[in-house]
Amino acid sequence: MATEKKVYKVINEAGLKALENKCIIVKYAPHNLSAKILEFFNSEFYVLQLCEHEIVLIPFNLMTLNMTLKKEELLVIPYSRIKSIEISEDLLNYIISITTDTDIIRLSTQQKELSNLRTSGSLTSKKAGITLENWHKDNLDITLEAISLTFNTKGFTAFAVA
Repeated sequence: MATEKKVYKVINEAGLKALENKCIIVKYAPHNLSAKILEFFNSEFYVLQLCEHEIVLIPFNLMTLNMTLKKEELLVIPYSRIKSIEISEDLLNYIISITTDTDIIRLSTQQKELSNLRTSGSLTSKKAGITLENWHKDNLDITLEAISLTFNTKGFTAFAVA
């Protein structure tokens, strides 16, 4: 299980400054229905972490529950290379499209309402007394809003989540 403390530890060991409560679980977004079916069986997830000067994707494998601690395996996207970010709904998920000066990275993140019943919840839940805490669910709105606000204030094109 990925804990926020472990996420912050990975980020700090990489020499980056994580922004608290600004991390969610994502996967690469499929482009069509066939890819969605195949992606359902893919166990590769990432923690998307907003940092002071970059967005970081930390690989996380559902089968091994292993979050890599190697800086060379992190995908670091400096804010200065991001041209735009679009956030849209896709059934039970949000699609986050990050356009850089060289690529478009499409990510999918599970909406919070059913998170406790879906993979994002199982990867990020911990028992707190008699209830479950789920940091993906707790951080989703804050993280998506921060993405929109950050790129709107820097003159980038971002679409706020409705």
